[in-house]
Amino acid sequence: MSAVYEEENKKLVEKTKRSEEIYKESVEVTPFGVHSNYRAMDPYPIYFTKGKGSKLWDADGNEYIDFHMAFGVLVSGHSHPVLVEAMKDRIANGTILGFEFEDSYKLAKIVCERFGVDMVKFSTTGGESTNYAVRFARAYTERKKILKFEGCYHGFPDSFLVNVKPTVAKAGHPRFPNQVPASKGILEEAVKQTLIAPFNDLEAVETIMKKHGNEVAAIILEPIPMNMGYILPRPGFLEGLRKIADEYNSVLIFDEVKTSGKFYRGAAGYFKVKPDLVTMAKAVAGGYPLSLVAGKKDIMNAVVPGAVSHAGTFNSNSLVITAGIVTLSKILTEKAMNEATKLSRMLAKGYEDIINDAKIHALVKWAGTSGTVHFTKAKKIENWRDFLTTDVARWFLYTVIMLNRGIVPSALGPDEQWTISVQHTKEDIAKHLEIFKEIAGHVRKLDIEMPIVEAI
Repeated sequence: MSAVYEEENKKLVEKTKRSEEIYKESVEVTPFGVHSNYRAMDPYPIYFTKGKGSKLWDADGNEYIDFHMAFGVLVSGHSHPVLVEAMKDRIANGTILGFEFEDSYKLAKIVCERFGVDMVKFSTTGGESTNYAVRFARAYTERKKILKFEGCYHGFPDSFLVNVKPTVAKAGHPRFPNQVPASKGILEEAVKQTLIAPFNDLEAVETIMKKHGNEVAAIILEPIPMNMGYILPRPGFLEGLRKIADEYNSVLIFDEVKTSGKFYRGAAGYFKVKPDLVTMAKAVAGGYPLSLVAGKKDIMNAVVPGAVSHAGTFNSNSLVITAGIVTLSKILTEKAMNEATKLSRMLAKGYEDIINDAKIHALVKWAGTSGTVHFTKAKKIENWRDFLTTDVARWFLYTVIMLNRGIVPSALGPDEQWTISVQHTKEDIAKHLEIFKEIAGHVRKLDIEMPIVEAI
């Protein structure tokens, strides 16, 4: 590695000694010291103790301005005071009652009105919601196959862990990829039922659907894929998928686990394309473990007890329902999200100016409260194969230097993005850009190869 990287990595190790100690304790009882493999880092993960507003503090007491925001779902920011007060009261009156909570219908009504859906079913995690959405689609259509897009991530279920981060050698043709399992332990039968298309390629989708469309229960996608940076759909792409789904009577599912917090009415409202089902999660509950499937009445009403399974002791528990009501009605207001979007625009414009002045090979993509810097010589990033041109080493150096100067610039991965919360300030953005400007020369000069790792 370069001398600059070695020096910066040494600084990071020196300032995170407590994290190193925690890591040594953790690996004795937890594989790799983390409970989500995405948190694994070299030489060890940084362990954090608290978050408030736009700030985070690690186990060594180091303070950071946080643009990670829990992989983009904390648009409310850390420990929003309005939410904290509501949760104190709720905790004092029981957090899980074992029965339907009296306020569940209130949150369902808020979701229906804000996001333009007919009916809602609550669950706990994002992975549960996408799994349920596909189950509902399969039950409704009585078909088995689903179509997802290469590079999109929809959580833990086996059907979705296909072509998440495949190598070109395994994936094969860029327009008609092989089905590549993203983890060991996935049933071959599940992989076979998952068709793969490249994002932003309607012609490829049409070709695949002509062959398999009558077997396809659902087309599922992130309207803005966020595990290959921040890829915006081409004009007409989402509208085209809506038309194709209608043609084959397949269910169109938008995975808005993250994008429900990027725009006031979600990506469906922003792009003005209405899916049949939509999934959301902790972004609409201030980070509390709430998720949901919502959509058309005829599909949702087909989830009949005794016929289609939807169950969970934690579903619609009083804690998360209260968090959802408070978050959507008092925190993620239209005015507050518009202000956060302005700050996101400010950050994106600042990055563009600095990158141009420093002559760094990079593209800046953004919309709503999030965006990313793609370190690449490519002229466009529109799908997974484009994303594979990413200069991982340049991203890695940039991230380590930013961390050493008190900025978590984005979720920690070259495939991630920044998130602006309603608690970020202009001063936070200015500090972020000031530090990036200082280090831009180091980032530009780096000349090292680093591969993108195929991992989950």
